[in-house]
Amino acid sequence: MVYAVPLIIFMDDVSGNISKQWNKHHATYMSNANLPREMLKKEFFVRFVTSSPHAAPMELMRAMKDSLCDAANSGIVAWDCKDQEEVMLIPYGLFVAGDNPMQAEECSHAGLNCNYFCRTCNVGGTKEYKASHEGYNSIFMPGNLRTPEKTTEDIRHQFEAALKPGATTKVQNAMSSTGVCDSASTSILESLIELGKKLRKREPGSQARSESDVTAALEKEFEEQLRGTTLDDAINPLLGMNGISMHLDTPTEILHTILLGVVKYFWGQTVFLLEKAKLLHIFQSRLDSVDRDGMNAPSLNADYICHYKGSLIGKHFKSLAQVMPFLIHDLVPRTVLNGWSVIGELVVLVWHTTIPDTEVYLVSLVRTESFKGVID
Repeated sequence: MVYAVPLIIFMDDVSGNISKQWNKHHATYMSNANLPREMLKKEFFVRFVTSSPHAAPMELMRAMKDSLCDAANSGIVAWDCKDQEEVMLIPYGLFVAGDNPMQAEECSHAGLNCNYFCRTCNVGGTKEYKASHEGYNSIFMPGNLRTPEKTTEDIRHQFEAALKPGATTKVQNAMSSTGVCDSASTSILESLIELGKKLRKREPGSQARSESDVTAALEKEFEEQLRGTTLDDAINPLLGMNGISMHLDTPTEILHTILLGVVKYFWGQTVFLLEKAKLLHIFQSRLDSVDRDGMNAPSLNADYICHYKGSLIGKHFKSLAQVMPFLIHDLVPRTVLNGWSVIGELVVLVWHTTIPDTEVYLVSLVRTESFKGVID
């Protein structure tokens, strides 16, 4: 019997110290996606793969990819204790988990602060365009999906630009116009740009080099930097990984994106309005009187939430998002109440941990109109 084993791959930067001193290093883990959700949460089923305080994330991912591909090509023979027979396991990557900055790096993307801020599609534009009416509305619509092939092509164009005059500006423009920034090959790219500046700089009393000589020198340096390999071997190894499309298989990390993102900042604005109107004590009494039976909201300590309102963490925001519309319905403007209503529906959708009937769930998801109404 042959079994396919989908793997959840996770990488993040963590501290190796027991003390509070930060000692950054990157660690990679894997989980068997065939396991029930309750099992995936347990520490025993999260398997350590590799870690290093010195190697870059993409170096660790390259080793992980090579190991996983070798195992998939040769198979892993194991003993099935239930059926009492030898079986072969074929592992493959299902998706790559992590926080937003790490997933952006794994996609060769510049991150949330660049013009084209989405690692999945090309939504965005220049600052001026996003500030316009058309540009602002376009942010709420999906753009054309990114593909590993297109990202690889954009990286190649950056290296082509690095060999030409004015490489610094050209490469920066290429990155800002696509949102593509490959950390795995950045060191080679930067060395070529710096060498080009040095070769084109005319020293007093000497003749400037011809452009053909400079290009030849840069191409030779490029070959030496690659050390007998090709550019495909130097760039992000995950872009060419079989079975995974990095731009689609890096699920959104909802803790920082939702709870510590939109919910946190909307909470801050709501508290500002309540304090300005001197209504925070009414909100606190209502929050304290909420019946928690049957709610998936274990963190609704009213005294703590209102006293440490600026220092709350994810579990507090997850609980607040479920009850806020009922507590502030007559304390804040209608627009703020509508915002919390949409946030409440969003939290229910993204933390939908059990789906008894997939078909019914998909239909209900399609019929959800709240977000469209807010955009309109």
